[in-house]
Amino acid sequence: MKTVINKSVVLVLNRNWQAVNTTTPAEAFSSMMTDAATGLDVHGPDWMVPVKWSDWVQLPVREEDFSVGTVEGLIRVPTVMVLSNFDRVPLKRPSFSLRGLWLRDGGRCQYTGRELKMGEGNIDHVIPQSRGGETSWENCVLSDRVVNNRKAARTPQEAGLRLMRQPFRPPTVPVTQLLENQYQIPEWEVFLGKRKTEKEKSTAVV
Repeated sequence: MKTVINKSVVLVLNRNWQAVNTTTPAEAFSSMMTDAATGLDVHGPDWMVPVKWSDWVQLPVREEDFSVGTVEGLIRVPTVMVLSNFDRVPLKRPSFSLRGLWLRDGGRCQYTGRELKMGEGNIDHVIPQSRGGETSWENCVLSDRVVNNRKAARTPQEAGLRLMRQPFRPPTVPVTQLLENQYQIPEWEVFLGKRKTEKEKSTAVV
């Protein structure tokens, strides 16, 4: 089990306060010590004050804060930090995953067009794995679990199904769109917006 010092519980903003990454407290502290970044002292969505390292170590640790122990006592972990000299928003291609397919396919079964709820869809290999089909953007689609089970180890044509569109590799997008608030840290929502958080259950079949 990782301690908080090595968990990505810090949201990284560029100097325009746009989310560009997540990082660990260890990396955040290193950046703050060299003045490459400041931590945000957060008191709700309307009060976020950039604080340099020399002042940060003096902040009290509140009940809701992450903290790390040092020889001089506990230090509050910033949940958001701002890079001082970085103003870009990098582009990134989504990683291949059920979530990535969900985003690419708009949450719709690519055989029926039905909008799926979380947990109703999984990954379908258009050309089944048992017949040489690859696990790739170009051979996988989001499918209703019931439809996927019925299709089994057959091609769509053999199963009497028709794809809404051919699967494709998605383009690069601003990395902000791909950041996840997996620790459900409230102040991140100011920069990432409200997003669905229910885990997508999946088992890649056929």
